[in-house]
Amino acid sequence: MERGHFSLLESPTVMLVLINVIVYIYTSILSGNPFATDSEVMKNLGQYNYYVIRKGYYWQLLTSTFVHANIMHLANNMIFLLIFGLRAEELFKEAEYLAIYFASGLFGNILTLNLGPNVVSVGASGAIFGVFGACIVYIYQSIIAVAFYSIILFMMSTGAGVNVFAHFGGLVIGLLLGYYFAKMRRHSIVYRAEYRI
Repeated sequence: MERGHFSLLESPTVMLVLINVIVYIYTSILSGNPFATDSEVMKNLGQYNYYVIRKGYYWQLLTSTFVHANIMHLANNMIFLLIFGLRAEELFKEAEYLAIYFASGLFGNILTLNLGPNVVSVGASGAIFGVFGACIVYIYQSIIAVAFYSIILFMMSTGAGVNVFAHFGGLVIGLLLGYYFAKMRRHSIVYRAEYRI
């Protein structure tokens, strides 16, 4: 599918939001609490570093991006996913967008393993940081603009309990993939122009 041609029902962003909401409903039922996810549920479905490192639960590196600690955590992430995701749909093909999202979330979660075995990490923010980074580098193609907006977003997202490793890892992958796709697009345009001549 080409860039910028997603209807609401075809939108990968809307589908990602729906998956996150459905997973939250499921974890709420397991937790017996619609407002917060039980710690044991987060250990089993999110990313519990002890399980990943000692038991080989590597699938948690991906599933944790769809698990959220509480309803406000979910709401905040989904708002930013809609903001940056819908913009990304205008810039990237669907496969590119999804590659950015999942690769950013995965790499951010891999970096989170550095926090030690007792850490439990959940949330889509690493993937969202990646989508943000890809949009910024694609639009501005300037290291100064990228640094400025990245610092602003980091300042807005710091605080107790915030997984900076996931945010940083996601941002790095998003910047790299956004730059790569922008470069490939420019190369393709130049090639077609030269070929027509």
